[in-house]
Amino acid sequence: METTANGAGPVYEGGKDNTLSPEDLSEVLAAGTKEVHEKAENTQFVKDFLRGRIRKELFKLGAVALYYTYTAMEEEIERNKDHPHFAPLYFPTELHRHEALARDLEYFYGPDWQSQVSCSQATQRYVDRIHQVGQEDPVLLVAHAYTRYMGDLSGGQVLKKVAQRAMKLPATGEGLEFYQFDGINSAKAFKQLYRSRMNELELDMEIKTRLVEEAVKAFQFNMEVFEELEEIGKNIQEDVLDAGMSVHGAVGGDVSKCPYYTAKMAASGWTAYGSQLAMAVLRHPTGQVLFATWFAALAGLAAWYLM
Repeated sequence: METTANGAGPVYEGGKDNTLSPEDLSEVLAAGTKEVHEKAENTQFVKDFLRGRIRKELFKLGAVALYYTYTAMEEEIERNKDHPHFAPLYFPTELHRHEALARDLEYFYGPDWQSQVSCSQATQRYVDRIHQVGQEDPVLLVAHAYTRYMGDLSGGQVLKKVAQRAMKLPATGEGLEFYQFDGINSAKAFKQLYRSRMNELELDMEIKTRLVEEAVKAFQFNMEVFEELEEIGKNIQEDVLDAGMSVHGAVGGDVSKCPYYTAKMAASGWTAYGSQLAMAVLRHPTGQVLFATWFAALAGLAAWYLM
């Protein structure tokens, strides 16, 4: 259901999330993509990003890849907005990202940005698959939309702050509009609505299985883009812009000193153990800052599994 609160825009309330079953599409997708999702989170590009070690040129190229990916996906969404298996998930005002990405690219490259960017090989394979799905088997667009938009909503604000700090970008948000969802007041409430709409789609288990397979492919395409960026990075002579965050492996193997591990355990429900580890970290002055930063970052990513 959609309501309006004090004229501030739409507020979203989920439907059947309180009574989820293992057959619900959102649950099937979360379970079916858990392994590949963890692999994507552990690519070097993502780990460097999360710890605040960012090369500006690679960040810009990443934004280019996102622009082509979202342009393709949103073209196919528009093509299939009335398709019965996608229409309930059509939220262009709230979710569509390609225009925000265009503004980000104009900020980084200037008014003639379109003449300076091109679609990379890994991104083109991703784009081609999205167009193929949109034209030949539109129900599979659900998998691509789920993979991209729900991930963006879960961790977007954390990633925005990391990038803003590392690259010293304006506090007003220029260059990072991709991460800002102005049409959504509450990411949590909107995700509940989106999951509810997904779960209400009339799909048999065969289609749900194909959607899981397609979502796994989407993660794999993303990992190929990350790997491509890592290779490009080897040939870029540029200082790393370091936001000063600690690396998981840089604490000598002492798990009690690792904010990443503590946050992961807490997010996984190991409340008592996580609290003990958190207290161990907080005994160290530097750990106090690092814990706060890492807990925010990991909470955003861990929330993805709780969609």
